[in-house]
Amino acid sequence: MSMTEELLSISEVAEATGLTAHTLRYYERAGLMLRAVDRASSQHRRYTQSDVNWIVFLTRLRSTSMPIARMLEYVELVRRGDETVEARHDLLVLHRISVAAQLETITQSLTAIDYKITTYETMKAGRS
Repeated sequence: MSMTEELLSISEVAEATGLTAHTLRYYERAGLMLRAVDRASSQHRRYTQSDVNWIVFLTRLRSTSMPIARMLEYVELVRRGDETVEARHDLLVLHRISVAAQLETITQSLTAIDYKITTYETMKAGRS
């Protein structure tokens, strides 16, 4: 962290990421942060922009239904450094396959919903 880097409070990070302070504390307790979150002399958390960027990435993984255990596996690989690049790549490729399958299922469901909406709109128009 540079001397001029702005440090953010937990409430500022919550607002910036759309997460609750509770979730941010949980991510820290669960070991999902790459490094320990800095603390002010008051013991209040102080996040760097790097911390925020990492939290945003974690949020993206969670929004794609990556289990916390898999996220922890990824975090541990990142912490171990460049020797794990291949393992990190493979983990994300496998997760991408899962996300693509979820997306296909959702797309099919959306198509079915659109079909029903069109059917009902046609029925409603026939009653007018």
